[in-house]
Amino acid sequence: MDLPRGFAFSTGIAALAAGLVLVLTTALATGQTEARRAIVLELEGAIGPASSDFVVRGIEEAGTAGAALVILRMNTPGGLDTSMREIISAILASGVPIVAYVSPPGSRAASAGTYIMYASHAAAMAPATNLGSATPVSMTPGGLGEQKEPAEGEKSTETEEPDGETAAGTESESTQPGNALQRKVINDAVAYIKGLARLRGRNEEWAVEAVRSAVNLTAEDALEQNVIDLVARDIPDLLEQLDGRSVDLQSGALQLDTGDLVVETVEPDWRTKLLAVITNPNVAYILIILGVYGLFFELSNPGAMFPGVLGAICLLLALYAFHVLPVNYAGLALILLGIAFMVGELFVPSFGVLGIGGAAAFIIGSLILIETEIEAFQLSIPLIVTVTALTAVFVFALISIALRQRKKPVVSGREQMLGSVGEALGDFEGTGNVHIHGELWSARTERPVRRGQRVKVRELDGLTLIVEPVEEE
Repeated sequence: MDLPRGFAFSTGIAALAAGLVLVLTTALATGQTEARRAIVLELEGAIGPASSDFVVRGIEEAGTAGAALVILRMNTPGGLDTSMREIISAILASGVPIVAYVSPPGSRAASAGTYIMYASHAAAMAPATNLGSATPVSMTPGGLGEQKEPAEGEKSTETEEPDGETAAGTESESTQPGNALQRKVINDAVAYIKGLARLRGRNEEWAVEAVRSAVNLTAEDALEQNVIDLVARDIPDLLEQLDGRSVDLQSGALQLDTGDLVVETVEPDWRTKLLAVITNPNVAYILIILGVYGLFFELSNPGAMFPGVLGAICLLLALYAFHVLPVNYAGLALILLGIAFMVGELFVPSFGVLGIGGAAAFIIGSLILIETEIEAFQLSIPLIVTVTALTAVFVFALISIALRQRKKPVVSGREQMLGSVGEALGDFEGTGNVHIHGELWSARTERPVRRGQRVKVRELDGLTLIVEPVEEE
């Protein structure tokens, strides 16, 4: 039986409406599920460009995805100042609550990790962990130097308050121990961590001591002294204790609801792993050497293509790595100058002066290339010695090969043709054709030549060979 047209149209509209409701319900449910996630970002090892990029992007993506919480699980000895400040800037600007959590037991948040703990909206530690030693390390060889006690008669960095307690950092720069650079670095770090402590309502006095005296605290002591907010065994315990706590975001106070959060750990992607590899100072150092030599071989042998392409790629990767690393550009210039001197030894008879000078410049530049005392970002001395030795051996091997080649007879050009012996391709007297070195040449002779007879080149007249028959014995 045929249904009325109006009934069929109404049925279609109802089905379409039901489908739309289902889609919207699914979308809302999905959005609610995403909003109830707790994103865990691992900050393991020294803090550098790769870990900074990973954490900053992770915080931004968590905000875009509508995550309810970001847990920054840390175990770090510290790291580069620029990378630390990038992470802290991302935390301060985040619309998602950031919880810094030192875990698992046995971990630490030293140096730069302490600053990040102070900057986070909530700070937690697992038992048997510690934080502190926030004294900045200078970006010049030799570090900040040892902080000496003031000599007798000199003023200390601490002054007595009326109540008998000492207040750190109240003296002027001129009365603090160390040179001007050391005082400036220390005072800048003190002001920075004091500002973070005031922003989060944490122990300001201990923060100053952590910078000036490199003191440390265990998890329990840190909780007692209001350096952190809580001690948690693991992430479930952390979420349970965070539930109902209030944190201050840029948008205002927010009460955390962590009771039913789904924990999702974000693993480093290929970009972070690649950045971690190329920003390793030892890898960047090798890349710059390969890049320079690749371009050198391409310029020496135009059209080879492969050395030039490989060299350009290595050079660009190395320059990017040096851009984000604390590089002394005087050291980089010395490395390039050393390579130029050693290569120049191939073309200038300096009796080894350029080669030896280049090797010395190469070593000195390598030693001062990276401006930090942080062990994870220092160049390996055995690597420097090995690369220098290989480069020197390679250059002097080329020199010896070039000297041996100069003693060999010429095998190309006009000089190579003179005296060469070929074969006449036909009987001729005057002009004809001869076959020499696998090539067909026009020839001229003053004496008759028979087909197949051997002829010797006596002179060249443009592209015509002047030959004479070789008498057969």
